[in-house]
Parts: sequence; structure tokens; C-alpha cells
Amino acid sequence: MCGIVGYIGKGCAVPILVDGLKRLEYRGYDSAGIALVENGSIVIEKTRGKVVELEKLIANKEYAGTLGVAHTRWATHGVPNNTNAHPHTDCKNEIAIVHNGIIENYKTLKAYLEGKGHCFTSDTDTEVIVHLFEENHNGSLFDSICMTLSEIEGTYGLVIISKNEPDRMYAARKGSPLLIGKGDGEFIIASDVAAVVKHTKDIIYLDDGEIAEVRRDGFLVKMANKEKVSKKIQQITWDIEMIEKGGHPHFMLKEIHEQRSSLQNAIRGRLNPNQGTARLDGLLGYMNKLKNTSRIILTSCGTSWHAALIGEYLIEELAGIPCEVEYASEFRYRNPVVRKDDIVFVISQSGETADTLGALREAKQKGGTVLGICNVVGSTIARECDAGVYIHAGPEIGVASTKAFTSQVLVLLMVALMLGRMRSLSKEEGRAIVKEIESIPSVIEKVLKNDDKIKEIGLRLAAHNNALYLGRGYNFPVALEGALKLKEISYIHAEGYPAAEMKHGPIALIDENMPVIAIATKDITYEKIMSNISEIKARRGWVLSIVNSGDVKIKEVSDEIIEVPESKPYVTPIINVIPLQLLAYHVAVARGCNVDQPRNLAKSVTVE
Repeated sequence: MCGIVGYIGKGCAVPILVDGLKRLEYRGYDSAGIALVENGSIVIEKTRGKVVELEKLIANKEYAGTLGVAHTRWATHGVPNNTNAHPHTDCKNEIAIVHNGIIENYKTLKAYLEGKGHCFTSDTDTEVIVHLFEENHNGSLFDSICMTLSEIEGTYGLVIISKNEPDRMYAARKGSPLLIGKGDGEFIIASDVAAVVKHTKDIIYLDDGEIAEVRRDGFLVKMANKEKVSKKIQQITWDIEMIEKGGHPHFMLKEIHEQRSSLQNAIRGRLNPNQGTARLDGLLGYMNKLKNTSRIILTSCGTSWHAALIGEYLIEELAGIPCEVEYASEFRYRNPVVRKDDIVFVISQSGETADTLGALREAKQKGGTVLGICNVVGSTIARECDAGVYIHAGPEIGVASTKAFTSQVLVLLMVALMLGRMRSLSKEEGRAIVKEIESIPSVIEKVLKNDDKIKEIGLRLAAHNNALYLGRGYNFPVALEGALKLKEISYIHAEGYPAAEMKHGPIALIDENMPVIAIATKDITYEKIMSNISEIKARRGWVLSIVNSGDVKIKEVSDEIIEVPESKPYVTPIINVIPLQLLAYHVAVARGCNVDQPRNLAKSVTVE
């Protein structure tokens, strides 16, 4: 993996392919390459490093081919180098492919193919696919693709071109996203909408098991048994400006500052102030099941898992429904108990997270009702869930999620409010919550005004190599998320803990060299966390506290404070995480890190 672009049309393929790769750089990668059908031959250019290195490689070469594929690779098999970069070709240099995913039985297949005389040049699992195409070729590339896909085990998003078929390209998908953008006499295949939005808003999403044959004048989608599949063209609802930096030095900073509008978008049209409830139209067909369920399961990965933890607190407090949170990667493999009346929410920004998609399918197979919370319209999770809610955060380019996290939490709050009003939450209580929700965007604006002070604190924190984050109640998952942001983009080792757990081990780490970030806004645990901070100070620890405006008690036992407006406990996770996002950003910038493309990370994790 990580980024795929394919082009067939009337224009020169190279600039379109390279531009598409640039649009996918945010996903993270370690090498880049292109393959073209040029004058009856396959021409390949690839290199370790960024797309700019690929541009240098081809700068003085003139290519006119109108059919080609391109790829940015994030290493899974074989170190990042020129040889392991995609595209890969067969022994005869007749077929070229790019691939996202992992082939699990590649060693067995490689041994088989080497026994047949095939010569391998890379250490990748991907190369076995193109040699299998060659081995299985009997005159029809489509038949070869079908036979090959039946022999490989694992996941793939594949684009295939052949010098012998210069008027078409093929795409196949299983577990790794692919879409087709339909233009005027041209088509672009990509792993992400960002690569095609400059050229068209007409999109066809491929589903698992489908194989597309794409020509300049049209496309055909079939299953491996050659059964034709009717595909619906969908419209992208955002434009190219939304994936530009808009004057900010990094996408992450832009997206942090977009949270007032992204949260407003998540709210728009969904609150009923008079009845003190939320209306989530995507769930309307499942209201009786939601009302009568005896258990809700939330499953997700990474930042979305932290949002799910907050969702657990919200649903149990406001709706009184037992709720469990599961790592999707563990849920799918541990034979979980899912009952017929259970509601399973799967949460994913991209809607393509492999482990979350696996958990979705496991829950459905066991008979649960599966509802989705995701950002990307038309994504696989959005299509495969029984129903769901979009968070409407808009495109999120920075690898470290910010606005998607707060929008996920806000949607979970509205779900909890809706469930609560269906059960025992009074209209008056509901109205108070609605009022608090409506105030969130303006409160966010106030928090963002702390940016300069947070930057100053970030310069101090940047000198350290470790940090601890503490929170209690709703703010414990916020501590986890704050620590994750710091480690993701600044490479500082950071851990989040429930503050009360400090005495059960982590307090041994406290000295003058261990910075501690405490989320200490006012709630029922306020006095408790103040005691925890005092314990740290007694051991010479350095403490930065997130506090409510005007708080003097916590200020007295802290080295630094960042003030945020006082809010009701159920909205504090959305408010309190903002300064932690900004802190991580400024620390990473101070340390000279690549904020938007942190090492070893991909935006959408489509492999296990």
C-alpha cells in the first residue's frame, strides 16, 4: 500500500498520474513510481523517496502515453528502495501492476513460480501477483486475472495494464478501496477520492470481489464468474479547495482550526431544541431496535477507539444502556458474543479501516445490527452497515486525526441524547443538553485563541523524550488521545492514564524530567485530580494543567496552565482535546518533524 492512481483517456497520462500521487501524499509513503504503455512497450520509472524525486527522475523525458498507472508505497514486505517500489512487471515486461494490501500466501506462490522459471527482482509480496498473471495468461488478460485472484489469499486493490491491450486497464478489489472517476472520454482509477476530484465529481465505488474493465469510452464491472454488476455513479460533495492548505503551513493546523465549522456541520439539522433531542435520519429505520436493545457495542481503532470510549460514558450516563468498547482488531478474532438484539456501532474516519471492516462483518455474521459512524460518503463501511450516521467533517488530510475525532464524539453525544430521550431522560434535561451542544462551535473559537501560549509551552515540551497525560471520567479518553497525538507526530514517547492509576505504577516515573499533562477541568472528580497533581509536584514533576477559566486552585499546584471555558461534563472531551491537539502540533514543528506525514503511518490503514 498506500496510494493508487490509474489513467486512461485522450490526454498525456504522466501529469495526471503525478498530480494524483501528490494528492495522495498525505496518506504516507516511502517510494513512488509510474508505468506507461508507450510506443507499444511498458515503460517504468520508480524511486525511493517522495513524489518530487519521481518528478526529477522523469523531468527531462518526454512521454506521450495515454494509459498508465502510478503508486506511492508504504513498505510492508521489503525495505523502501527503488527495486521494491511499485509498479512491478512480469518476466516479459508485458504487464504492469500496482497493489495496495497484503498477499498472505505469497511465499508459497513465489516458490511455485520460481519452480516454473519465473525470476523475481524484489522482496515484495506484490510481485507474485504479476508473475501469476503471466503464468495463467492464455490469451485473455481478464481470464488470467480471474484465475490469479482465485489463487491468492489476502487483500488487494489492484490496477493492471498490458502493452498488448493499450485500449483498456483493469482494476480489482478485495479489502482495499478502489474507485473509478468518470470524465469526458477519460477515466481515473484511484484508491482515494482526493486523486480524482480535480478532474471529475462522478465516482463509481468498487466492492469486494469486483473486477472492472475500463476503456476510454466506458467501463464494465464483473465478478470473477463473469457475471455483470450494475454500478451506480455517485457525486462527490466537496471540491479541490477543501483539500488545499488554505494559507496554513500544515494540513493538521488547518484542520484543527476548521473544527468550529466541522462541528457545526455535524450538528446542522440534527437537533430539536423544543423536544430536547436529536434527529439522526440515517438511523430512522432502526429506532425500535435502538430503543429496545439491552446492549450496545462500539468497535473501532486508534483515535476512533478513543472516541468510542467517550461514547461509552455518554450512552451509559444519558441513556442507561450497558455499553462495551472493543478494539476492532481484537473483536474480529476472539469469537465475541453478539446477540440478536445487540446494536454494534463501527466507527471509522475513512470508512475503509481493514480491522474495523472485519469487525463489521463479524458482527453481521453473528446476527447483530451494525450501524456506522464515518466521515467518507460512499466508503466501504458506509455501504456495508445496516444504517449509519455521517459526521460531515469534510476531507481530513493530516494523518493525525483532529476534526474527525471531535465530530465523532459529537455524533456519539447526539446518539446518546436521542437514546436517552427515548428512555428516561426528561425533556428539560434534553433541552439543557441541546443548548450545550449548540454552544460548542463558539466555545471552540475561544479555545483556539490560546494558540500563541500553547506554542510557547510546546517549545519547552519539545526538549523532552517522554510525557504522561492524566485524566479522570470523560477526560481519561482525552488523556489517551492527547498522548496519541504527541507520539504520532513528534515521536515523543507519551502515555495516557486514568489519574487515579498513577499510584499503581506510573508514579515511579515521576521526576523533574517527566512532564505531566493533566486534564483538570471541573467535574465530580475535580478534587481527586487536584490531589493527583499534588502528588506529582511532591515528587518534583513538571505539570501542565488544562483548567477552566479563572481556576486558581489547580493553578497553584501547576507549573503551566491552559484555560478553557467551563462546560458541562458531557461536552468537555470536545473542548479539552483542542489544546492537546495544538500542543502536539507545536511540539512536532519545534522538533522539525513532518507533521502531516509522520513516519511509518498511513492515513487509512487498509491492511491488518
